[in-house]
Amino acid sequence: MPTHRLRLHTDRFAAAEGGTLAPRACALYVVAGSVIVRAGGAAASLDANGAWCGATGATIVAGKAGARVLRWELAGAAAAAAAAPCAATSLTLEAPIDLPAPDVLMRCDRVDFPPGGEALTHVHQGPGIRCLIAGGIRIDTQGGSHAYGPGEAWFEAGPDPVYAAASRDEPSAFARVMILPRSCHGRSSIRYVRPEDADKPKTQSYQIFADEFIDP
Repeated sequence: MPTHRLRLHTDRFAAAEGGTLAPRACALYVVAGSVIVRAGGAAASLDANGAWCGATGATIVAGKAGARVLRWELAGAAAAAAAAPCAATSLTLEAPIDLPAPDVLMRCDRVDFPPGGEALTHVHQGPGIRCLIAGGIRIDTQGGSHAYGPGEAWFEAGPDPVYAAASRDEPSAFARVMILPRSCHGRSSIRYVRPEDADKPKTQSYQIFADEFIDP
């Protein structure tokens, strides 16, 4: 039986609206607008395409134009979702997971594709939730094929082979959080299913925002 749950919320802050983040493993990605996150005596100012990760709790305040923020949290399987930090929040997706190792990290990153880009059939070393932020993408896995548009999210367990095909008409990108073994710190978690694909040119590019060691 899965020991934890990974949840993705979408928080929409009005101008200057603020709230509190619970003390649990959490990652934020700013899709639009700006926020200031204060935690542990430090403050981080995040604009669009900025991210923050922590586990000690924090406060968050939106800028003058408000903000749309993706918020992932990891908690025990029986734990309720953390209180929403703003008035307009929604649960986008949640998934039961088992930790991939006794010691894990929470990675928040972004993956970009040019028009017609693809991710060759691959697996990852841990589970994660992705959310499309631009363009379109088709995900083929476990014998099924699903297309996603901006704001839509999907779960990948990690060991299940996945092929991804991005929109042919425009650039595409998604933000994601994965729970990985700490041995993945600072390095890619991807493994290609077919050995001949490992050395082929890749169309996707990555931007890692955080590799936070956590004690879930």
